[in-house]
Amino acid sequence: MRLTTKGRFAVTALLDLAMQQSSSPVTLSDISQRQKISLSYLEQLFAKLRQSELVDSVRGPGGGYCLAKDISQVSVADIILAVDEPIDATQCGGKENCHNDGKCMTHDLWAKLNDLIFDYLGAVTLKELVDNQQNEQKEGVVPLFDMRRTTVA
Repeated sequence: MRLTTKGRFAVTALLDLAMQQSSSPVTLSDISQRQKISLSYLEQLFAKLRQSELVDSVRGPGGGYCLAKDISQVSVADIILAVDEPIDATQCGGKENCHNDGKCMTHDLWAKLNDLIFDYLGAVTLKELVDNQQNEQKEGVVPLFDMRRTTVA
């Protein structure tokens, strides 16, 4: 699995945006300070998120970013794919040329894992993450997403 910091930071930043957004846009510098993510890195990520129409930018004083879609309509997979992060456990990137230009013996195993991971991340919405964080904050527990909440067939 090659989920790098790009995908992780994009999910974290959009979760932060979703939790902070009210009637006014949220600045990247605020997200940067809260999440300890480089501002320049966030700028790169948000350019891609804007191209994928997951966020809108507001210019001028009081400007920043806001979500372009309802949080119940945005999945973790949408966010990861928007920043060009591959969800792929195969060595060949799905091209089936992993062993002497042919499919290796374990290609189907890793391809199935890709499907399961993508299905799981596609089923987790930004709304679920926000709700989970808010519940954890109410209980005074360090916020973590409960990976057991969804079963993948």
